[in-house]
Amino acid sequence: MATFFTDYFEVPEDRMADFGAFNVSLVNDLPLFIDPFLLFHSEKADYQVLHREIIKYVIFLRDNARQAAANEDLLKAWYCFPEIKQNWLGFSVSGNSGSGLGMKFARALMNNLGRLFSDFGAEKITEGSHLEKVCLVSSGVGRDNISDFTTNLIIDYLCRYTEQFAKAHLREEFTTTVHIRKAQFDYKTGAWRRAAYRLPVANGDFVVLTPRDMLTRDENWINRGDLIRDFEQIPIAMPDAELRGQVFAYFERALPQHRDREPSERERSNAISETLLRFPELIDYFIKIKELRGNDASNVSEERVFATEYRFIHQVREIQELLAKSTPFYRTGKSTYSEAHARLAYLKDMIENKGGYRLFYHDGKPVEREKDLQILYRLVWFGTPSDVGTEANDGRGPVDFKISRGAQDKTLVEMKLAKNSHLERNLEKQVPIYQAASDAEHGIKAIIYFSHAERGRVEGILSKLGVLGHKDIVLIDARDDNKPSGSKA
Repeated sequence: MATFFTDYFEVPEDRMADFGAFNVSLVNDLPLFIDPFLLFHSEKADYQVLHREIIKYVIFLRDNARQAAANEDLLKAWYCFPEIKQNWLGFSVSGNSGSGLGMKFARALMNNLGRLFSDFGAEKITEGSHLEKVCLVSSGVGRDNISDFTTNLIIDYLCRYTEQFAKAHLREEFTTTVHIRKAQFDYKTGAWRRAAYRLPVANGDFVVLTPRDMLTRDENWINRGDLIRDFEQIPIAMPDAELRGQVFAYFERALPQHRDREPSERERSNAISETLLRFPELIDYFIKIKELRGNDASNVSEERVFATEYRFIHQVREIQELLAKSTPFYRTGKSTYSEAHARLAYLKDMIENKGGYRLFYHDGKPVEREKDLQILYRLVWFGTPSDVGTEANDGRGPVDFKISRGAQDKTLVEMKLAKNSHLERNLEKQVPIYQAASDAEHGIKAIIYFSHAERGRVEGILSKLGVLGHKDIVLIDARDDNKPSGSKA
């Protein structure tokens, strides 16, 4: 069952661990990404060089912004990049394809450069320059954009890193010569040069490995969420008392006042954005605080990467091995409907009775995300004659999975959280609409719950709709307070 890199290329896991590379899935992206702060803060000289090269390129973009604004071809050449899907990391629920960095990103980044990067490369407050600054205030450049941008700017390093591993540990027939179009930037000509590398190939495409200590999950260390949450603490770090007073006074004026309630989160966020634009040095003081806590960034990222590896590699492999040995799970059913139900039933059994519920917990708290259940379901769909499409849209909205064997045999599967506020409306209307639009014979709904109260809510909705106990609505119990003691590890 060649789900992960080490399986497909027949290399021991300890060799990959010793090399420092993350063992990616070759079925589905895993929710990790490169955090540029980890390059900045690293003690490794080559990582620090990578971060300086990123900053150098951003300074080039800023200094040539007028030229790019007047010439769309230059804007595309300098700002637009494909997603490096071959690293199998990112935010895709299924597969490894993403949208990359197009003209929307290009224009947003170009506009932000002029407003936020006037002193970029010569900061007086922070220890260094940081690409993440561009996504702290303005919309249009988000976490996934920063990740894609960083990956593209260090792709030469990642390809050479992968090439080194392949040369030392893989058989030659597993590799081929690959040309990367935007591999190295020539500042003399202002153009990207392509380069060739000998890289592993799986399922018709090359694979790029990433060092574990570059990766994190969920958020960059320097992120807008922390900026908003801790905003009132930032002015305290400012040595100028008069300026502190001006900041607080401006923020109070920008924050709407209501007689009957506190300002909403959106109102507070908007007021903070206004204040940051009026006093941009606040951003540098926020980044300075993050720099001073840089060791925490490494510890947090290591913990998050380990948690992801444990959840989406080791436990998924345990599930696969158990299913292969003791069940007919990987023997395909007579139809997509029976196959979809069988795979979902075994996944339900693993979560409820064999400790798989732990996949959804971090630090003892449930991580309630539909995407995690979707990824797990997708990871067990291999070795099948069925076509497994995700986020399928037949004209009336997307559905999580469309399982098909030709035009006449289709089954739709959706994964939902019990706490989803739109669950009742979705159950009542959504799947029948999808069935009519795609001519699918069957629609299956999987609903995962994490507490007794959530289960009660779901069963109440199902009873109201007259579908409680329906075979095509599968409830999955991911509670941690009602499992056999043997499953708690």
